[in-house]
Amino acid sequence: MNTSFSPFTTRRESFANDLTVRVDERGNGRAMLVLHGGGGPQTVMGLAHPLSEHAHVLVPTHPGFENEPRPDHFASIGDLALTYLELLARLDLRDVIVIGSSMGGWIAAEMALRDASRLSGIVLIDAVGIQVDGQQIADVFTLSPDEIAALSFHNPAALPTASTTMSPEQAAIRAGNFRALKVYDQELGMADPRLRSRLGHVDLPVLVIWGESDRVVTPDYGRAYAQSFPHARFELITEAGHLPQIEQPARLHALVSQFAND
Repeated sequence: MNTSFSPFTTRRESFANDLTVRVDERGNGRAMLVLHGGGGPQTVMGLAHPLSEHAHVLVPTHPGFENEPRPDHFASIGDLALTYLELLARLDLRDVIVIGSSMGGWIAAEMALRDASRLSGIVLIDAVGIQVDGQQIADVFTLSPDEIAALSFHNPAALPTASTTMSPEQAAIRAGNFRALKVYDQELGMADPRLRSRLGHVDLPVLVIWGESDRVVTPDYGRAYAQSFPHARFELITEAGHLPQIEQPARLHALVSQFAND
């Protein structure tokens, strides 16, 4: 796989009520909307770049992340889902595959529920958003960067510790990202109690991918997520945790590409 990619281009789309969304895009062909989680857009670029070799890939930055402005009224997962549906309509994109990592998977599920007319499938990667009996989602808001890394990666001991490698600027961006994440969560603990029961209405192919070593949300949580959809398949990636696009990008890319081709 090519590991040297040309950069994405950036556009900013303006919506009603002073909302502006940054969208990075690259490539041609079938549209794929890639939605990041609480770590910000850079956490999904390991998947977005190779996909953009054969597809039109769009990576929005959720308002409030990476120092992007967020109006006070814009404060829920539903707000994000409706905005990204409006983005697809504005760009007249159809047959779109929506791919979401962690919080991004929650947004993707909400998009599919609200209006699937422009979608052909969704991919959830270690997603949050539903309640599963006996499966607790880690409370990342109470944890340090190193503690989150310990839960998120297959072999955290092989990683440099965030406390020694994060610059003051990076620490400030991370803090801003987590403030935005907390706003969108709305004190739900990353799980909407109403969402799981509604997923049976999603009449789309769904691919649920999970890192075997994820301790933020376990593979059993992921299996329950997949079982909540009428047309879903579950795939486990070994030697990966909450962010398989970072630890096992080639395996993840192969699964997503096969799903898109099917």
